[in-house]
Order: sequence, then structure tokens, then C-alpha cells
Amino acid sequence: MSINRPLDISRSFLTALSVRMFRYYEDRIPEDASLLIVSNHRSFMDALILMAALGSPIRFACHHYMGQVPILREIVTGQLGCFPLEDNQNRQHSFFVQSQQLLKRKQMVGVFPEGADPMVKYTRANHLGEFRRGFAHLALRSAVPDLAVLPIAIASLEEVNTAAFPLKFLSLFDPGEPLFNQAGWHPLVIYHRVAVLIGRPYWITPQHQQQYYGKQAKNVVADLTTYCHSEIANLLIQGCY
Repeated sequence: MSINRPLDISRSFLTALSVRMFRYYEDRIPEDASLLIVSNHRSFMDALILMAALGSPIRFACHHYMGQVPILREIVTGQLGCFPLEDNQNRQHSFFVQSQQLLKRKQMVGVFPEGADPMVKYTRANHLGEFRRGFAHLALRSAVPDLAVLPIAIASLEEVNTAAFPLKFLSLFDPGEPLFNQAGWHPLVIYHRVAVLIGRPYWITPQHQQQYYGKQAKNVVADLTTYCHSEIANLLIQGCY
């Protein structure tokens, strides 16, 4: 796979769907740094939107089932360069190992800290769920110089909502995921107009890492998680006008 193929696919897909995208605060994107991208997540288009907005391929951690479904697996991993997480037992370890390797090679890594919840439930465009803290642990334990966590808000301005397939269908590929063992249909959100608002980067310093491996570990993880959540929430308010 060509290193720029995911970006080329993203741009071509958005052009084919006539998606109008507006970028704000692009001057906040750090240059010559390792970047961990953190964003809200409601649509299958989010990874494509972020790559097109930043003008760079991004290696996204994605749900386990995406690596199990034929055809989808080839698109997500083979063409877009995402790395599906392993099953529940090995998920965290797999995420840390793969992400650290990519960051050390200065490849952008993307994370959706809300998990799969907003993807399988109908949510408002300005809604932001609770963040899981795995990305904060990754950033603080990674021995990667010049690492910045970059919060980004994807604000839908015009979209179409429809249903894709029954949720129980996905349990065939990931039976251990409780979200798939319920009635209802998987939503499908298709953007027509979308705003991408870049947040202020959170630089990981040696002091943060010292705190992480000391008595203030809980506090520094909570601070980073809260910072990204608040930054994205505020940007969503601005973007969803």
C-alpha cells in the first residue's frame, strides 16, 4: 500500500459524495511532531474527513469486528491503513504496542475515545459522549519525543441519517461485544456539509511522564482526558451553528 493511498482514497470519496468541508484553526496543527489525533465520532466518514482535513494519512485504531468482516477488512486495513484492535482480552495491549510503534515512526495515529457507542446509537450532531482514557495512557507512557495530542471536533452542518443493517449481524464477527447483542439497526450518518475545527495541542513533556510514573498518575491521566473532552465539546458548540 502506498503511504499516501489512504489520503487519496479519502479525498476521492468525499469528492464523489460532493461533501463540502470547512476547516477552522488549521494554524494550530503542530509541524514536525508526532501527533496523536483525538476526535468525536458519529459516522463511518470521520476517518476520511480527518485525513482530508489534515492533508495526511492517519493510522486509526478501529473496532475489532472491522478486521473480521470480509471486504470491510480489505477496505479498512488494506486500503485505509487502519489497525483493528484485538479481542477484549488483548485489546489494550494490542492498542499500546501498535500505536507506539507508529508514533515512533512519526506516523499520525487517530483515536475515537467515545468508542463504538455513538456509532451504534442515534446521537445529535453536537453530542459528545464520555471519553475512555486509553489514549491518555498511551500518550503519557510513550517514550516518543515531541509528542502532541491534538483534539479535533467534527461538526456536522448537514447530513442524512439512515439505517445500515441489524446490530445483531455484527455479533457474528464479534460475539463478545455487548453493543451488538441488542435489537435495532446500525445507524448510517452521511455528511453533506461538515466543519472540522482544530483544537489547541496538548504537548507531552518529561514532567507529565514523571507524574505518570509517580504518585500523580491518576491526576495527569484525568487532566489530559478532561482537556481533550472540553476542547472538543467547546469546538462542537462553535461548529454546530
